[in-house]
Amino acid sequence: MFTPPTLTVALLMMIISAICWGSWANTYKGVKNYRFELFYWDYAIGIFLISLVLALTMGSTGNDASSFVNNVTSADTSNIVSTMVGGAIFNLANLLLVAAIDMAGLAVAFPVSIGIALVVGTVLSYILQPKGNVLFLMAGVASALIAVTLDGKAYGSLAGAGRAVSRKSIVTCVVSGVLMGLWNPFVAYGATRGNPLTPYSSVVFLTLGALLSCFIWNLYFMKRPLVGEPVSLSGFFGGPRFGHLLGLLGGAVWGTGTVFNVVAGKVTSYAIAYAIGQSAPMVAALWGILAWKEFDGCGSRAKLYLVLMFVFYALAILLVAHANG
Repeated sequence: MFTPPTLTVALLMMIISAICWGSWANTYKGVKNYRFELFYWDYAIGIFLISLVLALTMGSTGNDASSFVNNVTSADTSNIVSTMVGGAIFNLANLLLVAAIDMAGLAVAFPVSIGIALVVGTVLSYILQPKGNVLFLMAGVASALIAVTLDGKAYGSLAGAGRAVSRKSIVTCVVSGVLMGLWNPFVAYGATRGNPLTPYSSVVFLTLGALLSCFIWNLYFMKRPLVGEPVSLSGFFGGPRFGHLLGLLGGAVWGTGTVFNVVAGKVTSYAIAYAIGQSAPMVAALWGILAWKEFDGCGSRAKLYLVLMFVFYALAILLVAHANG
């Protein structure tokens, strides 16, 4: 099993992971006239395939107990099941995130959803295992909530510029964020209890759980979409070839980032891993603002809200990382 030989390599892998996490949604933004519910099938296939490929290559160097196949055969069944449950929860959260991107754009959906996830995850982690400086944790949670509020205000100000603003999109972001903050304990259980899964195996079963749960979550949203008319699987099979390729690419980008983050996190400190990983929403917001021009034509007040959002989000990451460092 490959692990970063030096701290420098581990940090480089974590920076790549943050870029991947903050950039994969550009593949959906690049698809024209293709419903997110259909795009998501390719994305879910992509995240599983890339995690399996990396597990069979990087995760299988040397025929020891940590190699992928040996680890899967020796791991406790409860760890595998717990990780797949975490994948199903993550998948519902991520489906809602893509729906929110469809409605509100990258610069709103990512910071609001992941900001809420930061709050939920921090509070839940402290309840389950009271470790860290509680004052810094509270300050970090407060900063994250302020950042989410500021991003929401920036989005709301678009109405004054004659742009469509959807309250449903903000609610979708919040629900996505709550769920996004809940799945990690299931994966942590599978990686730490009894005969645990290695980082590579964890991501394989996380993404397998996500893919299989599409037959519940995604089929539901296809029949009862948040926006637009219901769609059928025939729309997927008749979808544009370019759309399928972008979906698979988006999944491969996210999956690569996830494997890199989990593997490198074993070498770096918790504080460094957390700070770099949680910077992904700022990467996504920059894509939305600079590449996709989601706030073009907005007033100076909206721009001020966005600047302050970045400041408070960065402050939240630093405070929570410092509290656990």
